[in-house]
Amino acid sequence: MELLLVLVLGFLYAAGVYLILRRSMVKLLLGIMLLGNGTNILIFLLGSITKGKPPVIDTDHNVFQDIYADPIPQALILTAIVISFALTAFAIVLLKRVYALVDTDDLDDLNTPEEEDI
Repeated sequence: MELLLVLVLGFLYAAGVYLILRRSMVKLLLGIMLLGNGTNILIFLLGSITKGKPPVIDTDHNVFQDIYADPIPQALILTAIVISFALTAFAIVLLKRVYALVDTDDLDDLNTPEEEDI
């Protein structure tokens, strides 16, 4: 299971970097989203995967006696998902407004000022 997630993580990072290096604003946003999802999977992997072991202590014990799932990485991932959803929604609205004003999504066209004919 961990090997599959590591392969997916590598693919997400590679695709995200590739899309960020493109000239389109839409591809830039998609690349940032892929990198964010890859980072969420990385945090999930660092928290170790334990199936069917919730972080609950029996009433007989004071400390954990068995392997358990760490809830901190899962809480961090949930928070990151909510924040990335809000930022993605804002970026989509911003991209739509920029496209309406400039009529292009090419980043090179946005960086160069228009030359006026005299």
